[in-house]
Amino acid sequence: MTAWAATPWDGASSPDEPTSHGEQTGAEEPADGHDTEAEPDHPVDDPPEVPPATYAMPVRIEPRGAPAGQAETDEPDDPDGPDDSAKTGKSGRRRRRRLPLVLALVAVLVLGVAAGVPQVASRLGLPWADPLPSADPPEPIRLDPALRAATTDNPGPSPAGVRAQLSGPASASDLGTFSGTVLDPRDGTVLWEKDANKAAVPASATKLLTAAAVLFSMDPGKQLSTKVVAGSEPGTAVLIGGGDPTLSSLPVGEESVYPGAAHLDELVEQLQANSNGQIDRIVLDESRYADDRLAKGWAPGDVRDGYIAPVAPAMLDGGRADPTAATSQRTTEPGQTLATELADRLGAQFDGGAAGSAPQDAEVLGEVASPPVSELVDTLLSASDNMLGETLAREVALAAGEQPTFAGGAKATLDVLRQNGFDVSGIELSDGSGLSTQNRITPKLLAEVLAAAAAPLGGEGDPRAERTAKLRPLLGGVPVAGGTGTLADRYHENSSEAGRGWVRAKTGTLSGVNTLAGTVLDSDNQVLVFALMSADAEQEAGRAALDDVAASLRACGCR
Repeated sequence: MTAWAATPWDGASSPDEPTSHGEQTGAEEPADGHDTEAEPDHPVDDPPEVPPATYAMPVRIEPRGAPAGQAETDEPDDPDGPDDSAKTGKSGRRRRRRLPLVLALVAVLVLGVAAGVPQVASRLGLPWADPLPSADPPEPIRLDPALRAATTDNPGPSPAGVRAQLSGPASASDLGTFSGTVLDPRDGTVLWEKDANKAAVPASATKLLTAAAVLFSMDPGKQLSTKVVAGSEPGTAVLIGGGDPTLSSLPVGEESVYPGAAHLDELVEQLQANSNGQIDRIVLDESRYADDRLAKGWAPGDVRDGYIAPVAPAMLDGGRADPTAATSQRTTEPGQTLATELADRLGAQFDGGAAGSAPQDAEVLGEVASPPVSELVDTLLSASDNMLGETLAREVALAAGEQPTFAGGAKATLDVLRQNGFDVSGIELSDGSGLSTQNRITPKLLAEVLAAAAAPLGGEGDPRAERTAKLRPLLGGVPVAGGTGTLADRYHENSSEAGRGWVRAKTGTLSGVNTLAGTVLDSDNQVLVFALMSADAEQEAGRAALDDVAASLRACGCR
């Protein structure tokens, strides 16, 4: 039986950005001041006198009609001939009636002559015209990618220059308890830092570590599947959860919050074709993940308020009631919700209750798959999707041979980072999404992961080159300031406007916590990496202050 959280979606923003992101609706543009009232068609003698009190409303002045008792004629005399007699009036009217006909005949003659001129005939597209000369199409324009890695072409900023640039923005009282660092990704030089080794609550910036672990440990083309196999009893089919939270309940052709997701209808079509309509009962197999569904440090209302669903390997729309809303009422039983919906579309039964299991080497009746994990990482970072963060962390655990639990995902993530040269000392993870208030990450580690992604690829044999090549896709997923994802409605204030379009960063927001970690192109076209963490500050003011710090780096030549 499907169980849903108690309250429906109330229009709140995405889970790691709980403040409102509603579009601002502007007022109508004022009129340009010009009176649009039409002028009278005829001159008017002695217009009526209008009392001053009526000037607040437009007044239409009608032309004066015939005097009382005098009938108006069907056709008034020609005003240009005041001395014309009654006799000449009729002939004048006949002349005026012939004039349009004469003009039309002249126009036809002119067009006929023009059509005989080759150039004119070609332009008019007439059948006897010679074809117009044609030219070869221009060569296609090659566009450079908008996202570039750091280069070594120019001297970079100096630590002294960056310190001077940040002396004002980084000391703002709105930042509360503030820590951070700025790195030159070309060689990892620390350009500025404040308590960079102090671990703090990162909120959704945790997803940067989850994404990095995915890119290091999994084939970027790997897909997560939802499969149905034949059961051990006639008429029974087993639904096997393969870790894909993106499977869509919408009709094929309609897109949910997950771009490129497979559709349940596609699975139903396969099952109907391959089973000859003989499926009467659905059994659910969720054995891929351990029964460890809610993380320590999650707030009691996180599921109820639509930020996350209990973690399960079989899901529909990430457990959402509304597949098009990022924050939506969530089911408390994602696997059972999917199995019930599948059974309904097949005209079968799903009894729920005890967990089932698929027979070994069972016939596959249908299977659909998620987008590749490289695309899931993009969605994870740009939309800050918590459900993706948790399922991908468990997939990292499975790839590393750890238990598919919260603890297993955390251990595997840190192990993978350590094996790839990152110092994870003092880092604590309780989940993969950043919803947990028990996570602790340093600005130094966040910046070093981003710096590795943004570094020059280096020459053959450079041990860092392979690490950078694997992490490079990380940069494409982080939101663009003032443009995409969780930064779409930021960087529109005067103090941070300079960073709009130039700052690309992963956000993190929990009550009293703001994090911003990403890259910015400075005024000398040098890529800088930053990680900024604020706590114990007023939410909106702290967030705006972080934006100001990042935006100030855009103006930095800082030599």
